[in-house]
Amino acid sequence: VQLQASGGGLVQAGGSLRLSCAASGRTLSNYYMGWFRQAPGKERDFVAAIWWNGGTTFYADSVKGRFTISRDNAKNTVDLQMNSLKPEDTAVYYCAATPISNWDITNSRRYDYWGQGTQVTVSS
Repeated sequence: VQLQASGGGLVQAGGSLRLSCAASGRTLSNYYMGWFRQAPGKERDFVAAIWWNGGTTFYADSVKGRFTISRDNAKNTVDLQMNSLKPEDTAVYYCAATPISNWDITNSRRYDYWGQGTQVTVSS
């Protein structure tokens, strides 16, 4: 599986950004697709995940109600719509894939495939 993340940038607090992760290489129907983020000097944290086949979604408490993860089967993409952005959302955002047999989708170490990361900077 090859993953390509895009859509990062600089935005003011309260603004919005939409990240996209394009997947190729194999069918993803038996995978969870996740978004993680890593700020300088910090660990890579779970943000959101979606089951590609069924659409079930999961969110970190810090982004619930502000971020929405979705997938487009026709385009083979997974998007992360980020609204009401805060300076603490500043990080490099990564998309990743893990088999649905993974019971711990918030654990980055259980993801097999990763995109290259895209920088999101939120100014105050």
